[in-house]
Amino acid sequence: MLRRSQIDELRTAVGADGLITGNNQLQTYECDALTNFRIMPDAVVLPRTAGQTQAVVRLCARDKIPFVSRGAGTGLSGGALPAAGGIVISLARMNRILDVDLANRQVVVEPGVINAHVTQRVAARGYFYAPDPSSQSVCTIGGNVAENAGGAHCLKYGFTTTHVLALDVVLPSGELMQLGAPTLDAPGYDLAGVFVGSEGTLGVATKIALRIVKRPEVVQTLLAAFDSIQVAGQTVSDVIASPMLPSAMEIMDELSIQAAEAAVHAHYPACKALLLVELDGPCSEVEELMRAVKELCRNNGASEIRVAQSEQERALVWKGRKAAFAAMGRISPNYIVQDGVIPRTALPLLLDEIERLATAAGLRVANVFHAGDGNLHPLVLYDRAVAGQEEKAVELSYRILRLCVDHGGSITGEHGVGREKQEALGYMFAEPDLATMQLVRCAFDPENIANPDKVFPRPRLCAEKPGPYTPHPLETAGIAEIF
Repeated sequence: MLRRSQIDELRTAVGADGLITGNNQLQTYECDALTNFRIMPDAVVLPRTAGQTQAVVRLCARDKIPFVSRGAGTGLSGGALPAAGGIVISLARMNRILDVDLANRQVVVEPGVINAHVTQRVAARGYFYAPDPSSQSVCTIGGNVAENAGGAHCLKYGFTTTHVLALDVVLPSGELMQLGAPTLDAPGYDLAGVFVGSEGTLGVATKIALRIVKRPEVVQTLLAAFDSIQVAGQTVSDVIASPMLPSAMEIMDELSIQAAEAAVHAHYPACKALLLVELDGPCSEVEELMRAVKELCRNNGASEIRVAQSEQERALVWKGRKAAFAAMGRISPNYIVQDGVIPRTALPLLLDEIERLATAAGLRVANVFHAGDGNLHPLVLYDRAVAGQEEKAVELSYRILRLCVDHGGSITGEHGVGREKQEALGYMFAEPDLATMQLVRCAFDPENIANPDKVFPRPRLCAEKPGPYTPHPLETAGIAEIF
């Protein structure tokens, strides 16, 4: 519990209108988009400047107060879950685009800038910011940096880390330093790369230099309907094996199609699985590659193939895809969003396995995912009002993650580990790997006050000596042993 003197110091640092201590208002910050975990913070501060942020973190460092930085709260792994007895540093008011440098293809922003606003600022000059998570109309750049967010177009253009050149960061000690550089290949350790994706455990970003890219001459989006999701997955493997690189490839199964149609009326064809393929580049190249994609779809038995005929039609196609997660509430009262990654060649096999596991658990799983880079987003549907069903859903979701690891994949592609996947991280990495990661964390945050008790599968202190470790059963047991 924060002392009155500490509350007064926070008020001095950010102003009376930048401090929240009332229980009703604090409830807004007790979780992120993963609502299964909830912790009420002792206070929330809303700094407007890097100086105010630094003053808050210095107080935390002095008194060893845990803090969690937060953007829009759209995270899906509990990464912005408050720490018990700590504060939340909300960066929502640091929302200015500070500089647009088209000559060097850079935009400098504060962490509270909404993702989509970056592209909106430069679109008239023929540029865009490539990382485009489904929540891009509300999620912030600071949160994208914390989770190394991707999106549909990361297949060709890369994740957030590809587009972050430099950051101003307040370290957990309260020091302000710059990581990275505006140049594309700075000497020395890639500390900016270490910070991106660190889930708020290494400090608070207060200024971010982003790389923007030139909009291609032509963009075309194809929809192909299939009689099974396995065949749609095979088509993805065939496209990747061919000499082309689409800008995006997405798969939606029948459940996700139904939900998206009910929400935004995207006019998707009725089918078991829908494949979206987007190509961009010079006109002649896109035309040739589109012919090749159509042929691969036909060879795999596509029942319908269409290409968006206007920018409005293309935007509606993507509106349906990006609405799929939120739209699930129309067909299920509750659901868990998972985020495993698999080798693309394993797509047909893994989709078969997920279907089998769901049937055995007596639950439905909707699949909507970044098929091009093997980033699955299975949505496990359940009803919390039915006794025992939530527990079954959680078990199934973890089982899917371990299945991904067993086939050479990962427990997360863009949502992060946060609180939700801590034990699963121990299933993926051995203890020496985790200990090495902890050395990095301790170098930035020796007092363990920056987003503590996240990511790693057990509490770890920087002062503890490596020794024998008895892992949690979920970290090591095979799928059959647990379920």
